[in-house]
Amino acid sequence: MLNTVEQFKKLIDSSRSVLIVFANKNSEDCAAGANALKKYIKKMNKFSEIVAEDFKTPKQLSFLSEIEKIKPAITNLQKMIIKVDISRTKLETISYDVKDSTLSIFLTPKEGFITKNDLRTAQSTYKYDLIITIGVSDLEALGQTFFNNTDLFYRTPIVNFDNHAGNENFGQINFNEITATSNCEVIFNTLTKINETLIDKDIATSLLTGMIAQTKSFKTPNVTPYTLNLASKLMNLGADRELIVQNLYRTKTLSILKLWGQALTKLQNIHDIGLFWTAITIEDFNKAGAREDDLKDIIGELISNSPEAKAVLLLYENKDNEISGILNTEKEFDAMNLLQKFTPTGNRKQANFKISGKNIKQAENEVIEELKKKMK
Repeated sequence: MLNTVEQFKKLIDSSRSVLIVFANKNSEDCAAGANALKKYIKKMNKFSEIVAEDFKTPKQLSFLSEIEKIKPAITNLQKMIIKVDISRTKLETISYDVKDSTLSIFLTPKEGFITKNDLRTAQSTYKYDLIITIGVSDLEALGQTFFNNTDLFYRTPIVNFDNHAGNENFGQINFNEITATSNCEVIFNTLTKINETLIDKDIATSLLTGMIAQTKSFKTPNVTPYTLNLASKLMNLGADRELIVQNLYRTKTLSILKLWGQALTKLQNIHDIGLFWTAITIEDFNKAGAREDDLKDIIGELISNSPEAKAVLLLYENKDNEISGILNTEKEFDAMNLLQKFTPTGNRKQANFKISGKNIKQAENEVIEELKKKMK
């Protein structure tokens, strides 16, 4: 009987096209892990694509080759096929016209007629025949990537990579290692068991990028000697640690540093339950000369500056006049459960949500009251 790694390899070997998906567009770990998987699958002579809802390449990851090829949505999933019986009537020309959102296709026979009885329609099979998810607790956490393509996900084999305890093991194959520091660590463990010789410098660099980003350069408390040993193996395989650190931590612009300062200045807490939070307004963005994209590292900075925190919340006004939020939690709390009232997406450790129709102070009061109630 095949073990899970052997089953995974067999699925890739028999696949035509692989879809790699993740939910948290702000996760360097997920993006770097997906990039590594795509390159590895290519070396197995198979085609794959990466999709993450509304994804835009973060500046700090732009040094990873082909990271810009991650798509913000699934496209061209199926083809509509129009079949014409021309056994009795040969075609002279085919043309088409688009008018008022209607496509008209013109078939001109050499002689005789083409009737509706000569026409049939069909749909091709799905573009993908294998799905790999990264850092996703359940399929609904994928947002519109899942909701717009539910039939694809229900009909296609899924391989599920994660390192969170809240994962529902929804895949046909599940690689869920809750003692791992990152998804990239789980992916590396798996790929070495398939064929370590396929892991080149680019793949190793992507995997080490995810591990360094997720552990804040190996400073988080869950880092073990085993984690450091894996990092050493990746460096032996060619991973460029200096390049990674340079791009992740030494390229912060003045506007980003100013925004960090605004966030830390406004940091509040309820010490007895371990809740820390801050709120960023449009005015704060303007003062710093910063954008929403510059928020990616702030939640990590808040956590590192609040070692006693059990939950860290970042609220900010977004460009759609809504209030966006990110909640990070420690082991004893489930971020998705704490924010259940606000229909969050994400996983047990990090959840995202939006609130419409309220200003940031109203949203802050509502969310903090809900968290206080749940955390007590």
